[in-house]
Amino acid sequence: MTPGPGTEPPAQPGLPSSPPPALTYADAGVDLDAAERSVAELSEVVARTHGPEVLGGLGGFGGLFAFDAARYREPVLVSSTDGVGTKVDLARRLGVLDTVGRDLVAMVVDDLVVTGARPLFFNDYVSVGRLDPDRITALVRGIADGCEQAGCALVGGETAEHPGLLGEDEFDLAGFGVGVVERDAILGPHRVQPGDALVGLASSGLHSNGYSLVRRIVDGLDLADPHGLPAALGTVLLEPTRIYARDCLALGERFDVHAWCHITGGGLPGNLPRVLPDGLTAVVDAASWRRPAVFDWLAQRGPVADDELWRTFNLGVGMVAVLPAEQAGAAIEVSAELGLPAWLLGEIVAEEASGSEPDRDPGVRIVGR
Repeated sequence: MTPGPGTEPPAQPGLPSSPPPALTYADAGVDLDAAERSVAELSEVVARTHGPEVLGGLGGFGGLFAFDAARYREPVLVSSTDGVGTKVDLARRLGVLDTVGRDLVAMVVDDLVVTGARPLFFNDYVSVGRLDPDRITALVRGIADGCEQAGCALVGGETAEHPGLLGEDEFDLAGFGVGVVERDAILGPHRVQPGDALVGLASSGLHSNGYSLVRRIVDGLDLADPHGLPAALGTVLLEPTRIYARDCLALGERFDVHAWCHITGGGLPGNLPRVLPDGLTAVVDAASWRRPAVFDWLAQRGPVADDELWRTFNLGVGMVAVLPAEQAGAAIEVSAELGLPAWLLGEIVAEEASGSEPDRDPGVRIVGR
């Protein structure tokens, strides 16, 4: 039947009667204008970390670093990548964003320096539920501060908006760094010998490990209350990871350091074996230092068994130097002059002389606890 004059033809099933408005990226939750504003605000922050080796600024497809190979006889590049983990959730809840930026740098450059490498440059990756230029600036300002402390350049990064995957105020961080060391100066297990001393360098607190357990323990607590700790619980938990890079390099210039051990996830029992050759054991004297109050507080509040504490947290030891025993005392004094508390933590012994039990952690024996 043909429609009469003035009669609209019937709509076809499944087809809209008129075209819908065109969708934009912003309709999907990604704000390109905010991203551009964020880059503009970050340029000055990032530029603080640049020396003459950095070519260009933000906005390129890659960061340019003019590596001067002529300064080295046989340079080896060292790379490392890491994140901050679930500590970012506490930072989000407290609205304190710059500290986790420093955490991010520390977790990467402190892994680089254990090889004897000098950190050269750093890249970051920030993913957010909603891009807020002020929040991004706070995060990257913390990263830039960390790079300045470590003596490396922040040459670039990426900010990604993930609406629908992350909540509007949720975020995550990842970092990547590169350092350089002479081939014949690489530190590690191949240099460690029986009789070497272990010198502990103090951590600044929890650093960035064990926070899934920490969050479980503090769930429901008022983070603004000290709960018996020296400062507000949130402040104690967000204390940034200590950046050891400059201190380790300075000590390495003065002393015959055989290896560095960064105490991260796994604690002393999980990390010291990484710098031990076959046949040697690290004997750690637990009575040689007093662990910070937060660790005993977590143990009691959890409760958390002592063995679990040792394999989850650093317990106050953020880095360990392995060096000849006759140099340990002087190294401890120089570390103190650098403002970094240090002490004789233990020694390296031949495995058959360790007296260890079969169920101990491989390569580590802890005494005095």
